[in-house]
Amino acid sequence: LKDNLATDGIPTTCCSAMLETYVPIYDATAWKLLKEQNAVLLGKANMDEFAMGSTCETSFFGGALNPYGENRVPGGSSGGSAAAVAAGLAAYSLGTDTGGSIRQPASFCGLVGLKPTYGAVSRYGLIAHASSFDQIGPMASSAMDAAVVLDAIAKPDPRDPTCRGILSSAVEGLGASLRGKRIGILREGFQGSRKEIREAVLKTAGVLEELGARTEECSVPLLPEGLQIYYVLACAEASSNLGRYDGIRYGRAPATGSNAGDHGWREYILKARNEGFGREVKRRILLGTFVLSSGYYDAFYKKAQALRRELTRQLR
Repeated sequence: LKDNLATDGIPTTCCSAMLETYVPIYDATAWKLLKEQNAVLLGKANMDEFAMGSTCETSFFGGALNPYGENRVPGGSSGGSAAAVAAGLAAYSLGTDTGGSIRQPASFCGLVGLKPTYGAVSRYGLIAHASSFDQIGPMASSAMDAAVVLDAIAKPDPRDPTCRGILSSAVEGLGASLRGKRIGILREGFQGSRKEIREAVLKTAGVLEELGARTEECSVPLLPEGLQIYYVLACAEASSNLGRYDGIRYGRAPATGSNAGDHGWREYILKARNEGFGREVKRRILLGTFVLSSGYYDAFYKKAQALRRELTRQLR
């Protein structure tokens, strides 16, 4: 399990000094569902701190290595989850995906990484990064393994009001015919990609056509702006979610003192956050706080929300 999923009685640190000593008293729903089906927990997986990163190098405990070469990163933020499966240490693992954190490390480690549709898997017990993006999903060596795990964890959960489960079995869907299906190839998706990547995608499209599907080029003009939209909104949500970690309500106290009364409370919180958060987390909190601040909210956050709605409309 990625170390941002709560495990009753077992440390859950988000690979951050801020949560170095945190031990939950409950299980995340995704893990609870697996445990009820006699799954065995082998360990908690390394990750980028608070799931902020794409190489697993921002971990407070030092980054995970790619089993295919120690001079390579496993990707992130679910780098440890991917590395464990790729190294044969586990049959599957759970990661989380906010902006690619299942899909990208799965790609780096030669696995199947499945980011479920938002709301398919309960976020209860997942330590939040950006709540309107975060989703838990499986990483495995095959599509069948990933489908089996998805069926096990994608159940409605009243403790997550956004969760409705999945409409049909992923395992049963694997054998469905592709005849008559229309598959769009995004024109903007090739921007900046290397020749061999484009060739591999088009070769796959050819296989899908042989299986009875019809492929056609389509356009989503706003897609190239997706990364900028994501960074504004995800950092804003992270800034809000991480505001609770002040060494008083949540998170470790500063090493220079355990009593807020010994300092001014502003100095106390400043020290707690400065010692507890790593450089990348601080950078994203600062960016998120900036776009939410008076005078910039309309120019950045509100505009990004409007663009997100338009991008969603274009994709549909």
